[in-house]
Amino acid sequence: MAVHGTANHKGASGKGASHRGLTQLTFIVDRSGSMAGLESDTIGGFNGMLAKQRAIPGDCSVTTVLFSNRTEMLHDHVDLRKVPDLTDRDYRAGGSTALLDAIGSTIDEMVARQRHAMPSDRADRVLFVIITDGYENASRRYSWAQVRRMISYERERYGWEFVFLGANIDAARTAGDFGIKPECAADFHADGQGVRVSFAAVACVATAVRAGADHDGEYMTAALRGVRDDYRSRSHAGR
Repeated sequence: MAVHGTANHKGASGKGASHRGLTQLTFIVDRSGSMAGLESDTIGGFNGMLAKQRAIPGDCSVTTVLFSNRTEMLHDHVDLRKVPDLTDRDYRAGGSTALLDAIGSTIDEMVARQRHAMPSDRADRVLFVIITDGYENASRRYSWAQVRRMISYERERYGWEFVFLGANIDAARTAGDFGIKPECAADFHADGQGVRVSFAAVACVATAVRAGADHDGEYMTAALRGVRDDYRSRSHAGR
């Protein structure tokens, strides 16, 4: 993996040459053992989200990272129109949760790609979506402080967007530990409906980012409203 640093790279904020209008969607999806039983909903939700994105005009590339205690880059900067659907051969739950390693290594890979890419291949907008249903418990290569610095740097200097969706954890607090804004985080229920609603929200966020939404937080609040409403309504109903 590339080593992250503060050297300039051509980022998503328009600083330096870039492919105007190209969006890079990066998905970091938990497939640890706690996701067992949610495989079909995760696969269906992910594929449904991709289908919605394919229907939208515009240049877009996709990177998909699946993680447990190990990290697998399933799609590496693939044209959205050529990304194959996720299958049960790709997504099999098992193992522990090396969340920091998954995020850190993926950011490093993206930084290296942006830095060395030809202008025609360099994304103008970058969105990271992180979906997990448990706490970090297995990372060995990256620390909380490292990942927070990395996310903060890319957000503040290059305008990268980060979304954090978490189940069985305090998503807003965990996102804050990563340096992700609270309006970009949401809790979801670790069940089929929660997973489906989460991916529907991801589709809304991706659509807004691809359309060039301003970084004012309003579009993010609107995009994540469905998953937040589902979490609140069913949490209250269970009391």
